[in-house]
Amino acid sequence: MKTNKTSLSTQDVEESPAIWPTRKYILRLFVAGATDRSRQAILQVRKLCECELKNNCDLQVIDIYQQPDLARENQIVATPTLIKEFPRPERRFIGNMLNTSDLFIELNSLTKGKIEP
Repeated sequence: MKTNKTSLSTQDVEESPAIWPTRKYILRLFVAGATDRSRQAILQVRKLCECELKNNCDLQVIDIYQQPDLARENQIVATPTLIKEFPRPERRFIGNMLNTSDLFIELNSLTKGKIEP
């Protein structure tokens, strides 16, 4: 029996070299509640995804108050925290996300030619 997979996990992407050239970013943004700072971080990271990454990313926004287990699993100690899971290496950006251009430059400089299986 054949099954259709509608979404890719990080493991699926890492194990499939055919997908690597798309350089689809997998991002997780951890925020704390519905504060102004959280809303601002969400807006800025979405802007980064739309403008700089040309919607070539999967963004998951996680409220640590709603999902404390995920915060513990990912060792979140401060918010907002943006985790770039793929392409490797995994990187974390903590705090002020106002400057999306700097964030984009940092994401690209860390991944250029460094996609690891």
